[in-house]
Amino acid sequence: MTGNRRCIGLDVHREFAQVAVWQGGTVTQAATFATTPEGVREFAAGLGPGDEVALEATGNTWAIATVLASRAGRVVVSNPAKTRAIAEAKVKTDKVDAAILAQLLAADFLPPVWMPDAATSALRRQVLRRAHVVRQRTRLKNQVHAILARNLVPRCPAADLFGIKGRHWLAQQDLPPDERDAAGALLRQLDFHADELRLIDADLGRAALERPDVLRLMTIPGVDATVALSIVAAVGDFTRFRTPDKLVAYLGLNPRVRQSGGQPASHGRISRSMNRITLTWSPWPGCCHGSHRGQCGSSGRATVTRSAGCSSGTATTSLARPSISTSATCLPTSSAGPSTRPGTRRY
Repeated sequence: MTGNRRCIGLDVHREFAQVAVWQGGTVTQAATFATTPEGVREFAAGLGPGDEVALEATGNTWAIATVLASRAGRVVVSNPAKTRAIAEAKVKTDKVDAAILAQLLAADFLPPVWMPDAATSALRRQVLRRAHVVRQRTRLKNQVHAILARNLVPRCPAADLFGIKGRHWLAQQDLPPDERDAAGALLRQLDFHADELRLIDADLGRAALERPDVLRLMTIPGVDATVALSIVAAVGDFTRFRTPDKLVAYLGLNPRVRQSGGQPASHGRISRSMNRITLTWSPWPGCCHGSHRGQCGSSGRATVTRSAGCSSGTATTSLARPSISTSATCLPTSSAGPSTRPGTRRY
């Protein structure tokens, strides 16, 4: 059976993919195929249940892997940041990269990436879309503040510059004509993104109410519907982590540890080896609210107080870590329904 085993490495690009085939200990270069729906289906038609395919994670990887998984016996998506044989290669070409992927797959040395299902992929895209809109609104607001700063305009007396009172105050400021027009254009863009954000939040709210795992996560103090959905989108299947510490490490909230020989271990900053979705919520501001009790509640103020000399991000991360551990322990093992905490019912 080993002689019939084929391990195929794909170096995927935007327009094409380079193919290398390992069989019987020998790697041969095959032709490329176009990364279009027709081209991928045509390549997949030549695969069989005994074939294994490896490709690195990139923009169009998941669409290709989904098609190949319907024909191949095994599809492995590799983490490019951990494929050191490719990242540190002195000779780096498409053919060499595809051959290395095929060889690593044959030796079972590839660091795989968990492949989400269709529902989790859709939720990830929606969460990332919301994060993009929020970042755009922040950029627009910063540009308005920059216009006021370079024209020596004092700070707005209203609590919210972009609220009703704040905009009324802004309209009365003496600005050059071009700066006034720029501020008006930025405010119009800000209103557009606010409307888009309301639509996205409404969709995410409906999705949250239909998912028991999200409702259960919302019982953790400081976790609202958006944060809970982001956690579910980033993690996917909680049962793939054997311990809460594994989940904390996956989300990049554990500190770096270096130890060699007889020397004691030294701990550094958090690893931050997290994906894009984790960056949209981790660590979330709500977990520092001292008004909450429980996992992040009554000890919250003390934890931040003891973090004298540390940045606010360090203190917030120290509170986010136990909350993630709570998420890992309550979801996979609990068979009861979601809590009926008043905050959850209100939402």
